[in-house]
Amino acid sequence: MSKEKVTLRVHDVLIKGNTKTKDSLIEAEVESLLKNVTSMQELLQAAQIANARLQNLDIFDSINITLDSGPPELPGTANVVIQVVETKNPLTGDFGIFSKPEARSWSLEGSLKLKNILGYGDIWDGSFAYGWDQASEISTGVTLPRFKGLANPVTARLMLLSQDWLKFSSYKERLMGISVGLISTRQHDLAYNLTWRTLTDPSQMSSRPIRAQLGHSLLSSLKYTFKIDRRDSPLRPTQGYAFVSTSHIGGLAPDSRCLRFLRQQEFDLRYAFPLGFYKAALNFGVSVGVIFPWGSGFRNMPSPLPERFFLGGHSSPVCTLGGPTTLLGFKTRGLGPTEPRRLIPEKSDNENSAASPGRDVLGGDVAITAFADLSFNLPLKLFREAGIHGHLFACAGNLNKLTENEYRNFSFQKFKDSFRSSAGFGVIVPTKLFRMEVNYCYILKQLEHDRGKTGVQFSFSSPL
Repeated sequence: MSKEKVTLRVHDVLIKGNTKTKDSLIEAEVESLLKNVTSMQELLQAAQIANARLQNLDIFDSINITLDSGPPELPGTANVVIQVVETKNPLTGDFGIFSKPEARSWSLEGSLKLKNILGYGDIWDGSFAYGWDQASEISTGVTLPRFKGLANPVTARLMLLSQDWLKFSSYKERLMGISVGLISTRQHDLAYNLTWRTLTDPSQMSSRPIRAQLGHSLLSSLKYTFKIDRRDSPLRPTQGYAFVSTSHIGGLAPDSRCLRFLRQQEFDLRYAFPLGFYKAALNFGVSVGVIFPWGSGFRNMPSPLPERFFLGGHSSPVCTLGGPTTLLGFKTRGLGPTEPRRLIPEKSDNENSAASPGRDVLGGDVAITAFADLSFNLPLKLFREAGIHGHLFACAGNLNKLTENEYRNFSFQKFKDSFRSSAGFGVIVPTKLFRMEVNYCYILKQLEHDRGKTGVQFSFSSPL
């Protein structure tokens, strides 16, 4: 088309093919885009954006937007015709089995979705995850993209979660609650959570700091997330940057059992730099997190145990934007402050005294991790076509306690000197069912009671 501007405005938007979907939903997604154009070039661009918005609703099999001339008595106008084909099968499902070799555990996960039952683009879903020896979850929720003319999507979710941390920290956690999305845009997300939490110790061997936090508590909190992701791929970025900041405030209820804390849960920065050969790219990242209680006498109070930061695990730091968590080469909850478990004579008589009673990982109130990763194509064409590639990496991280007046003993020099670190290389195999990493990790530095190990390590994760 000629670059010369062709004056044009939209006279009407005609919607066809929707038998269940409300006209108001489609109009809300596209009308503001199409009604404000002043030229043919702007109209074509707006039509592309409108098509993408309707596709994102995930309730149509196909969308076709065509332009027609307006009424003869109104020259310089056009009608926009939106032809949609609604999804024939509103029920979809996904199932998979995932492994965490560092924790020697597997999980069976699945979800079901019902789409557009009410005609408002509503998506009803139920999901479950059953983890052998660690976590199980059942949840159900609904998402309404533009309910009754509201500009922001409406989301609500009920969940029941059980997590077993006996092996690492001598407690089990059970959560039951509801989450309501208040604001959800491309870059901003604000949600309210109301959760009843129970911590128990069936082993009766937990250390004193763990025993002090056992029992029931109420979590009434607001969580705000700001996210920018300009990377060309979330799985194998070769250029661009990403930034995520998540703030979490708990204690928004008068109940004395309500957990009161301020948590800068995530502060993630990622940057990918292309090198120009073999699709090679350098990825750098840093993650920081801080938590602190608030309220009367907060300086002497401990932070809530499950809200603390725990480092370790074999998840890819390149793909993970979830705060300071991953440190390759270290097992799940594999470093940080620990306390000896309570010794029960009847149980310890039949055990090796050197291995009993073990230690509880307590987590930290401040944590930081950083990494550098060089990814590159492998020389064989077969590997390149399958997306199989190699990488070299180096990781470092640390965490420390600040609460219960420990901030008075905090020293930046000691914190820097106690950083743990690792380096290595590996191969990444992406498939439609899972993403597998096979890495050789070499522990450069670890402290007493850390659980880092030099050797080959496997990791399986979702392909998305």
